[in-house]
Amino acid sequence: MTRIKSTKNIHTGYGYLKAKKSLGQNFLKSRPALDAMCKVSNLTPKDIVLEIGPGKGALTNLLLKNVSRVVAVEKDKELIKYLNEKFYQKIKEGELILIEKDILDFDLEDFKKYELKDKEYKIVANIPYNITGIFIRRFLSGKIQPKIMTLLVQKEVAQRITDQKKENILSLSIKAYGNPSYKMKVGKRFFSPIPKVDSAIITIKDISRNNFTSDQEEKLFFSLIKAGFSHKRKFLKKNLESFIDREKIIEIFNKLNIDEKIRAENLPIKKWLKIIKIIKQSSAQV
Repeated sequence: MTRIKSTKNIHTGYGYLKAKKSLGQNFLKSRPALDAMCKVSNLTPKDIVLEIGPGKGALTNLLLKNVSRVVAVEKDKELIKYLNEKFYQKIKEGELILIEKDILDFDLEDFKKYELKDKEYKIVANIPYNITGIFIRRFLSGKIQPKIMTLLVQKEVAQRITDQKKENILSLSIKAYGNPSYKMKVGKRFFSPIPKVDSAIITIKDISRNNFTSDQEEKLFFSLIKAGFSHKRKFLKKNLESFIDREKIIEIFNKLNIDEKIRAENLPIKKWLKIIKIIKQSSAQV
């Protein structure tokens, strides 16, 4: 993998720009990794991309060469000033829309304002580690879903999300809406400043709400997995007793051929979804 010269401090008319630990900033400096993020996103000249935390604009620059428009959301005021200067012409031509905002404060009005439509935009981002879970859940379960998400996250988190044999609340929350895939490891030395752990690129494709027939069913699913993982050392059947009647649990397990001694982490997403269908049907018959 090619090593790119560190750009830890960039001197601009606004002084030296340093990564802020308080904002979880670690700037990616590997061109091969940046190229890979664009490649696995299947970018086309017609695409609109939502980028979170553009930092110093390395990924932004590549995205602008491959798509029609980039909507970049950055919380850091100093970086906003720098990016406005760096991409002055692209902003003037409307190819880049730069927004000073916390991405977790993004709402439906923001989507409408920037013409981000359901299944008609892509997310490509190196997001701060500390918002990974809430960020992914918010955009997958939101009313305006992306067509694809390509994210650079902690390697360990990437492995947990894409593991096909061992589930957790985050992996199930993602698989309920799309298909996550592990693409490549990005070593910690390719970041500035250097973090304590390695990262990895993942994609989430085929995003939809097809697994849920209603908002009620969607809420039921998240309540179910929360109950299922409430006590890690206990069997799933025991954990679910706080959520469903014990006799009903046994009935469901028998119907779906689920081992009564299975733990929550070993039950695949398809079985979780089938459980909520049965629970909903039973409620409707009462």
